Amino acid sequence: MSFNRVHLWAILGAALVVRLISLGAYPLMDTTEARYGEMARLMIDTGNWLTPQFDYGVPFWGKPPLFTWMSAVGIEVFGVNEFAVRFPHWLAGVFVMVLIAYYAKRLNLNALVASVVLASCGVFSIAAGAVMTDMALTLGMTLAMVGFYFCWQGQRGWGYLGFIGLAIGLLAKGPLVIVLVGLAVVPWLIMQHGLKGALMTLWRRFPLVTGTLLMLIIALPWYVLAERATPGFIDYFIVGEHFKRFVVSGWEGDLYGSAHDEPRGMIWLFWLYSAAPWSLVLPILVGWKIKNRRNNENQTAFNQYRRVLSFATCWMLSPLVLFTFSGNILPAYVLPGVPALAIIIAILLQDVEHDPKWFKGLAGLTPLLLIIALGVIHYGVGNKRSDKVILTRADLSIETYYVGKRPFSGQFYSAGKAMKWDGETDLMAMKQFQLIGKQRDIKPLVEDLKLNCVIEYTAKSKRSLYRCRPPV
Repeated sequence: MSFNRVHLWAILGAALVVRLISLGAYPLMDTTEARYGEMARLMIDTGNWLTPQFDYGVPFWGKPPLFTWMSAVGIEVFGVNEFAVRFPHWLAGVFVMVLIAYYAKRLNLNALVASVVLASCGVFSIAAGAVMTDMALTLGMTLAMVGFYFCWQGQRGWGYLGFIGLAIGLLAKGPLVIVLVGLAVVPWLIMQHGLKGALMTLWRRFPLVTGTLLMLIIALPWYVLAERATPGFIDYFIVGEHFKRFVVSGWEGDLYGSAHDEPRGMIWLFWLYSAAPWSLVLPILVGWKIKNRRNNENQTAFNQYRRVLSFATCWMLSPLVLFTFSGNILPAYVLPGVPALAIIIAILLQDVEHDPKWFKGLAGLTPLLLIIALGVIHYGVGNKRSDKVILTRADLSIETYYVGKRPFSGQFYSAGKAMKWDGETDLMAMKQFQLIGKQRDIKPLVEDLKLNCVIEYTAKSKRSLYRCRPPV
């Protein structure tokens, strides 16, 4: 393949550096990032590293703790700020990229092309630096899949690394990682060896017993300790999050919000735009490859990658297949299969003879779009979806209460000092205090208690900061 390496390195460097710089350039926005960022802050504040907390004394059973641990370590190193809680997730994205580059190089593919495709894929670029569970899961699955493939080739030590990847996935998002990996590798093994041969291959080539033991030694202790610390966790997380959330549309048992009720099959549309631009390029490259299949030289070069191409295809499709019949989904659910998309694109471009300008143009779009997105967030969306700007104007040395809904960004940026007004706290006994909320919620309270209040600031979220005193 004839690609200009200098150009590829420039695009890859721009994508990584722009995303790195962006980590502290915009506020944590409600609800996902602010919620998970606040959970990391609570972990540091309370010293409870065992059970993530939704609020002080309220356990969070929705996800295992790896993503919280990651952001909490960031806070320990960099302090309580946006960069701190996002940087570990950016680093996890870099690790995924390094794994894919190594995998591509071992397969005699262009590692730089695979890395550039991955770094410039929309959902990957966003998730690599977002306070979410998905990048940690993707890191675990990528390690599991790469380890599986090399172990299948006879390098048994990689099998243990694969099981370590499964353990990472168990601590990132739970048993989902085992299902995703199973949906990828089992059909592929059957395609290669037949049903009976697949079972024999699994038993002979893979350290199933010792690898499973290693996985459990890493991941199981937290599950046991978490159930002991907060009884009921296993039932909610395993049954609720892994069964009811999957089969019950609009599941009402969610303790931490509302379920995402989407039409069945929506995951494919999510993949189409989330994995852009390469999800759009893929069918074009496949069509081009089929059209030129009569070229014997190109076809011979392509044939050596048929096996790994089928493997990467099963990998890419596994989250799409799993969530096809689920309505409770988000666009980020396609992310664990995106590293495989980078491998597929690298294979399809393996016999390209000239440095394609379209490839560099598409890859270079991502850093540009990130810069544009930062401007949009800075001048509009951030103020609308985060209370950072309100809390920077508040005097947190005096009592501060949210009237109505208290967003997670309000908890994070006030370091837990802005409390939700419970209707019972005696505001009349205070010399001065602050109220935050929408005017329709605060105005009746001000009129009822005859408070002396002045609006200090109103954000685009329509929440206002009131500086108040009781009546004279």
